[in-house]
Amino acid sequence: MTDSQDADMPILETTAPTEDTGESITSPVTIDSPRRPVTIQRVYFQRFKQFKNTAITLRPGVSLIAGGNNSGKTSLLHGLAVWEFCRTATRMERGEDGLLPEAITRQGFGLGDEQFSPINVPSLKHLWTNLKSAKEPDATDGGYTLRLTCEWDQDGIAKVLGFGLALVNDRLFIKTSTSNLHPGDRTPAIAYLPPFAGITSREERTNGAIRRRRIGEGLAGAVLRNLLLDMHQANLRKRAELLERPLTAPGKRRTKISDSDLKRLREEDPWELLLHTLRSVFQTELQVKDFREEYHSYIEVLVDRGTVDGYQFKRHHGYNLRDLMVEGSGFLQWLSVYTLATSPEADVLLFDEPDAHLHPTLQKELLDRLTDLASNVGKQVLLATHSSEILRNAAPARILEIKPGGSTRYLVEEHQKVGLLEGLGSGYAPRIDQIRNSKHVLFVEGTTDVPILKSLAETAGMPWPDSWIEWRTTTSHKERKALWRALNEDIPGIVAVSLRDRDDEPIKSVDQDLQDHNFPDNGDFYSRKWRRRYIEAYLLWPPTLAECSGRTENEVAEFLRDQHGIAIGATFINQNAPQTLMNIHAKEILSGLGVNAIEVAKRLPSEAICEDVIVFLKLLATGR
Repeated sequence: MTDSQDADMPILETTAPTEDTGESITSPVTIDSPRRPVTIQRVYFQRFKQFKNTAITLRPGVSLIAGGNNSGKTSLLHGLAVWEFCRTATRMERGEDGLLPEAITRQGFGLGDEQFSPINVPSLKHLWTNLKSAKEPDATDGGYTLRLTCEWDQDGIAKVLGFGLALVNDRLFIKTSTSNLHPGDRTPAIAYLPPFAGITSREERTNGAIRRRRIGEGLAGAVLRNLLLDMHQANLRKRAELLERPLTAPGKRRTKISDSDLKRLREEDPWELLLHTLRSVFQTELQVKDFREEYHSYIEVLVDRGTVDGYQFKRHHGYNLRDLMVEGSGFLQWLSVYTLATSPEADVLLFDEPDAHLHPTLQKELLDRLTDLASNVGKQVLLATHSSEILRNAAPARILEIKPGGSTRYLVEEHQKVGLLEGLGSGYAPRIDQIRNSKHVLFVEGTTDVPILKSLAETAGMPWPDSWIEWRTTTSHKERKALWRALNEDIPGIVAVSLRDRDDEPIKSVDQDLQDHNFPDNGDFYSRKWRRRYIEAYLLWPPTLAECSGRTENEVAEFLRDQHGIAIGATFINQNAPQTLMNIHAKEILSGLGVNAIEVAKRLPSEAICEDVIVFLKLLATGR
């Protein structure tokens, strides 16, 4: 170690963790010793990935972690996964005393990068913000520049445990940096599951260290059969124990599990919960074949399909069992999520986009079942997602929004969800960046609306105001207003004009200034609606239609009269045009003539521009 390196970061002669016992994540808890899982209340990150100095408050139950790309959703999960790794490694290297306050003054211990297993990174330097792991010249942290801290409650008493990390010569050093724990205190057990991948046709029996590494590498499928085998064998042992329970009559032995014991087993045992869910959702059962360490090389898990009646499963006639690997990605994703969720070994579950391979209906089903599970057994679930289906159906209070820079909040109102779904807060949102500069947004329905309006504005001698940023959406004024409110929270002072087609709504629902009677203006949000069916109805000027279609004006007039029963004259531009013009299906007319609406708008003369269009262009020109 050079003089510039901290004396509290020794290079250890032996850094390998103690021999793994084969446990998958933490010590198992049987059904006879239930415990209430520990819920993390707050986490602190210092110089970890996107979080330079960030505190995040977490709620019990299911939290949906949402935000734009590169906002820090996965970094939150990764930070907690690395905290769990530090906790486990410290216990193996230093014992339980390594987590107590007296350990803060002791030296840390070092690990090689090959021993770092919680998440997959190109190099350990990528754990640090901006890849800067060196200590600052005036730092007092002893070189442990990255810190991960969790707070939780134990019987009404606030508990805290934090770890400092240092990187020296490609070796990771870990030490307890913050703790108020006492001997016997419980700490949260965290399990991380990245998007499903890695399943193979042959899976060998592996110990806990190998499983953690495979999951950290994003290869949860490579250990799925191991997890299922553990759960199945634990269930068999439990059933055997229930059969051995003594009867009241001396000398008698049970031939079956009692109804009360069976009911409790089905309600609490992880394997039973998993099977019941698979039967209910997929009409599927799993069969885990016997595995003997001294004889079998690979774990075999087969899928059975049939009909379900309560807890009874009947295989489809002629169905042949098949290996787990051949099932669809959605089923395997669901299975990996729910296998981890039902395991008693973890208090806090971290899921990174578990909805990635699921149909929208299954996404909602998965969220509902995870919510029920979290409520029933007290687990805490942090689920990072981009799914509009999941977010749209979730209560705002369940959604934890993360923005670039590390700011976080649980949503309060529905309109905040709208902004989130539209990409507000994303690091890659050029349209929102434009709105941030212009403070003006124009909501329209179709791709041709703005090009048509720009052409008509030029012809009318009314320059198009470039401050209006186009936002195409077919949603209602109400939903657009919700989006405007969400934008305003992030970018105060935005003026919005929402323009919609009238379509089949009655003409009396819109007045002379195009105000939509069904949705009055509110503040700087202006709701407007065409008096005619839609914008194309303002383009039906016969001379221009003839020019664009290559027909004569007489041929166009005959087409309008014979095919659509209309005649267009001097009243065409009036706001109170004949009723037939107000309701005409103009898109069909343009299509029948083989002309393009944008091309017609470019050639329309100034005397043919309708009064409704001028009214709307004046609204845009004034900026409100």
